[in-house]
Amino acid sequence: MTVAMVALTLALGVWQVRRLEWKTALLAEIDRGEAAEPVALAPVPRPFSRVRVTGDLLPGQALYGTEVRGTRTGIAMGAQAIQPLQLADGRIVLIDRGWVPEDTAQLPVGPVTITAYVRPPEYPVRFGAADNPATRRFYALDPVAIGSALGIASPAPFTLVALGPDRPGEVPAPATVLPRPVNNHLAYAVTWFAFAVCALAVFAVYARQALRPRETA
Repeated sequence: MTVAMVALTLALGVWQVRRLEWKTALLAEIDRGEAAEPVALAPVPRPFSRVRVTGDLLPGQALYGTEVRGTRTGIAMGAQAIQPLQLADGRIVLIDRGWVPEDTAQLPVGPVTITAYVRPPEYPVRFGAADNPATRRFYALDPVAIGSALGIASPAPFTLVALGPDRPGEVPAPATVLPRPVNNHLAYAVTWFAFAVCALAVFAVYARQALRPRETA
């Protein structure tokens, strides 16, 4: 049992160390993207790079996620509004315009220039909330699935998240900074390695008692 426990906790600790390396590199990529000036959208842009795009916003929108925020009329349930943007070269990319209340009508369409950052695709998780393409409500930022619900056959394989100043009460409310996921993997790794040490310590105490000569009457 001790061997199995130590092997399991060491494996989980090593896995967390690898996650720590991945998360640290991701955060460094986000820092670089936020510090850089916006550039033109490349055919294959770097994740979390800041870009500036010009095109035509098309009819149709979907909602992504769910979040409660304060508005001018009080507290409201809302989500991120996803709208298609057609670029001058004909490509269509999905834009996360920002947070809107659930009952927001169709957002305006037409020519626009937007500063945004590139967000890689997400995919549904097994025990997460289920997407509802029929109502255009999504909980994973998957451009292909959202594009299909909007009648777009081949959207770009990423999403652009609009960046803008914080104007309280205005919607859509774009992101003001790039996201930074929590990085607790070092603490998790230390915890699992500590469990391994504890298991060895318990076994050492047990073995010492088991091997101690028994007194005879």
